[in-house]
Amino acid sequence: MSTESIQSTAALRSGTDRLRHALLFECVALAIVIPCGSILFGVQASDMGAIGIGSALTAMLWNYLYNLLFDHAMLRLRGATSKTITVRLLHTVLFEAGLQIVLLPAIALYLGVSITLAFSLSMSIALFYLVYAFAFNMAYDSIFPVGHTTTRPTSVMPAE
Repeated sequence: MSTESIQSTAALRSGTDRLRHALLFECVALAIVIPCGSILFGVQASDMGAIGIGSALTAMLWNYLYNLLFDHAMLRLRGATSKTITVRLLHTVLFEAGLQIVLLPAIALYLGVSITLAFSLSMSIALFYLVYAFAFNMAYDSIFPVGHTTTRPTSVMPAE
């Protein structure tokens, strides 16, 4: 394995780390969204719970796939997965936009309301998640930084 390959794979999070990230992200968010959404939107807690859990399950799958694709794109384009504030903001906005494409019709159908009414609920939740995702991911990256490989080539021959 070349030194470049070792360095590239060291910059990616493991599947276990991605799973921990997704589960923590969604559990903390649900603890906030269900009671607050029920109060703010006058939706029964059971309906808000169903929307929250359905959205969380959808978001966990999307989170895993999106972040994997985003990190691979960053490795290809920039050679690293570290994110500046600007890249983190772009990352968050694109994640939420993709998620809304799936969730908006599902919320409207579940609540039996128009797309317009579902849009106001969905966008309010999305705005919460934009701020929450930014803060959560900054904290997560700080608490659980991307690991570095300890595997080193036994000998490195200079290129001729």
